[in-house]
Amino acid sequence: MNKKNRPLKAFFLLVALFLSACGTYMQQPLEPRRASLGPESPAKRILLDLPEPKEKIVTAVYKFRDQTGQYKPSDNGANWSTAVTQGATTILIRVLEESGWFIPIERENISNLLNERKIIRSSRAQYEKNEDVLLPPLLFAGVILEGGIISYETNVLTGGSGVRYMGISLSGQYREDRVSIYIRAVSTSNGQVLKTVYTTKSILSQEVSAGVFKYVSAKRLLEAETGFTYNEPTEICITEAIEKAVESLIIEGVKGRLWSLKSPADSASVAFANYEHEKDMAYQLDPIGRNLDAERRGWLSVGAQAGTGYYSGDFSNDEVRPKVSLTLGVALNRYFSLDSEWGFRNLRVPGVVNDHSYFGDLSLRYVLLPFERFSPFVLLGGGYDYNSDGVGLSARKYLPKLNGALGIEYMVGKKCGLTLSSGVNYYLDDRFDGSSVGKRNDLNWGVSLGVRLYFLNMK
Repeated sequence: MNKKNRPLKAFFLLVALFLSACGTYMQQPLEPRRASLGPESPAKRILLDLPEPKEKIVTAVYKFRDQTGQYKPSDNGANWSTAVTQGATTILIRVLEESGWFIPIERENISNLLNERKIIRSSRAQYEKNEDVLLPPLLFAGVILEGGIISYETNVLTGGSGVRYMGISLSGQYREDRVSIYIRAVSTSNGQVLKTVYTTKSILSQEVSAGVFKYVSAKRLLEAETGFTYNEPTEICITEAIEKAVESLIIEGVKGRLWSLKSPADSASVAFANYEHEKDMAYQLDPIGRNLDAERRGWLSVGAQAGTGYYSGDFSNDEVRPKVSLTLGVALNRYFSLDSEWGFRNLRVPGVVNDHSYFGDLSLRYVLLPFERFSPFVLLGGGYDYNSDGVGLSARKYLPKLNGALGIEYMVGKKCGLTLSSGVNYYLDDRFDGSSVGKRNDLNWGVSLGVRLYFLNMK
């Protein structure tokens, strides 16, 4: 290494690290932040845009608290801080008040209210010389809201990626937790549970880091690191889940004729239509929130592929050559299907063979995530290559083979998918190149890009 260039290389390494993390440093709190109004969630705007009620509902909330009993996870021993807020009752009362649909009344600390009313009556009786002091009666609720924070699941979804080369590293990881809210409306006249609603909210945590650990000379070591983490505030997530639950309670109550709209025509509003669509979509989600679309893919599929073929055998001077094919698939169930493929391919070994042959394969195809838009798949099967003049230098019109492939499929629509795969064809005869040398037979492999159309919905 040229010694004159070492300081320059070290400088460029530091500049690269700085630029990779400049977005982080721009967000660093370099001075104290003043008090401000709390941030509002997107669910709050949807709640405020709901149509007006015919009459507001007087509602009591005695307690709406953490029922999970969980503590914050810690890598350094016991942590006695609870995983979620203990003030969910206050959050719910604020949401009810600002929704425009409810008149919340104080019940969580009713003893404080009653004591204060006693003090008022006692003071007036003493100073006004009147023993018959009357105060306005307390409001009574037509509906009591019960429930709470039912569950807090950690590490529902985790993952990450990273790369390290020559002492320079870059990595990122994420974790997703989930909180669940249940609210039930109870009639105070007969104790009947009028409606129960359920909402969930994910809580995202992310970490990105970069570093360098490199000798810039025999006695000089450059070491630097940077990174940042982002943890979605749990209290904001719980607030959003409660706001969504109140929205659901209002709409479900209107549908169940528990309460009425000021204008009945508002039942056809965009807010109600969006809620119905979201409710229908909820049946297509799996436990971690992935969309399980039952109409995605189908019983029958046809497709076309184009790609490359690469010979690997007893000669080393090979070339990458083209291939094209058509496929027809019949599903056995949502995960497995039988695929047949016919096509034309060219394999060439300069100075040895230039083979143009047709091929046909029959394979078992396994789709790992059939309900999702993006899914890996695996192919295993067998087939043959055909050439009337002999496949390669084997002098055989039909040359049998085993085949396998790994690939990914991305559904651009419910019935149309794009595929990218890499596969290998292993000949059962070692005479494709006219030579039978070595422990394994000749083979060819390549990469293909294709499109696949599906028909006939799978019920």
